[in-house]
Amino acid sequence: MTITAPAEVPPVGSATPPPPVPHTPWGRAVALALGAGVVVVAILLAFLWPTISSSVKDLPVAVAGDAASVSAVRTQLEKSAGDAFTITTASSREDAVHLIETRQVDGAIVLGEQPEVLTASANGAAVSQLFGQLAARLQTLAQQQADAAVQQAIAAGKAPAGTTAPTVTVAVTDVVPLASTDARGLGLTASAFPLVLGGMLGGILISILIAGSWRRLTAVAVYAVAGGLAVTGILQGWFGILQGDFWLNALAVSLSMFATAALIVGMNALLGRPGIAIGAIITVLIGNPLSSAAQPLQFIVAPWGAIGQWFVPGASVTLLRDLSYFRQADAAFPWLVLVGWAVAGGVAMVAGHFRNQEVTEAAA
Repeated sequence: MTITAPAEVPPVGSATPPPPVPHTPWGRAVALALGAGVVVVAILLAFLWPTISSSVKDLPVAVAGDAASVSAVRTQLEKSAGDAFTITTASSREDAVHLIETRQVDGAIVLGEQPEVLTASANGAAVSQLFGQLAARLQTLAQQQADAAVQQAIAAGKAPAGTTAPTVTVAVTDVVPLASTDARGLGLTASAFPLVLGGMLGGILISILIAGSWRRLTAVAVYAVAGGLAVTGILQGWFGILQGDFWLNALAVSLSMFATAALIVGMNALLGRPGIAIGAIITVLIGNPLSSAAQPLQFIVAPWGAIGQWFVPGASVTLLRDLSYFRQADAAFPWLVLVGWAVAGGVAMVAGHFRNQEVTEAAA
């Protein structure tokens, strides 16, 4: 008789070892790696392309002075600066200041016995630098014209030899200066991406951690209000980056965060987990690079600069800049854009709720 050894019985209470995890097929592993590389390239292009392809063009500028002088400056600018400026005629210096304060133009040239260049550093460093260069160019041209006029007078015997033209100085006046707490405007520019990221992360966390469409909608609203108050408290109360009315700024920040979070939660409600990625792509890879936070929208390849203002990042940056420094400007458009995205996100969440109900009832 053959005696078989009894099978080894695992001790009581010991865990059964988990089954081995099957290896990922080679084809899928390579495809996933290549896909990840494509994603990295897409992110790189999304953030670099608007900057690398940008150029100085179509910057709106007003020119105030008599008709002959305005025409001469227009011709000179078109010849020397190409399409760098889009020129508007202002009736007076006061009219030019009004155009700047309402953001119809970014700067102005005032002609006369004391020529002057008006700028607004609140528009950003790129605009201020450009108008500073413009003032230097105008001063050189004006000095050359004055010297030529003196030489003609000497040649005609209307002025004694050795006469020199007076020194021409073109003053530069900052009509809408930045606050001393953010003198270079870096804070306003740097805060744009964290606002986008904050709204996106809130939407992702609510999508993953909270079940129930109405609960998600409530969570998005609470998150946006709390986040808006906290962010505004930091940007305005602590760092002094935002200016103007605190509660109006808080409303703008809250609406921006609600619009971003609601978009992501709504896309998740309609499409499932892929919707989160789509919402993030719309916000971070499309909206944020085109937001014109660091440069005028005219510098981005047309028509993408204008298109960027239809997304949450672009609208929120423009709105906060208007509320802080350009309170006379018409801010209706960015308000409407943010409200539109917020409503779209809320509708998507509700639609996803009813769609899921219909799927559940059909399965039952």
